[in-house]
Amino acid sequence: MPNSPSEPRRPSDSGSPRRIKVQRRGPMLVEGPVEVELEDGTTVFCDRFRVALCTCRRSRRYPWCDTSHRARSSDTGDEASAKD
Repeated sequence: MPNSPSEPRRPSDSGSPRRIKVQRRGPMLVEGPVEVELEDGTTVFCDRFRVALCTCRRSRRYPWCDTSHRARSSDTGDEASAKD
């Protein structure tokens, strides 16, 4: 993964870069299949055509999003916290 603009882009296995869609109040959508390396060094794999990665760490299926981020604003009724 490039860390700066000066590093060359590395293509995916298919020869084209992976598309990632970043959403302000939701998961990160990645065109799959994907392989994710977790903090403890374990690797998880998903072969779906699009994968939702959790960015809030509330998911019970982390690193996969299970839409737990929605529960915070609807359970508490706190619209200010939903703007995070």
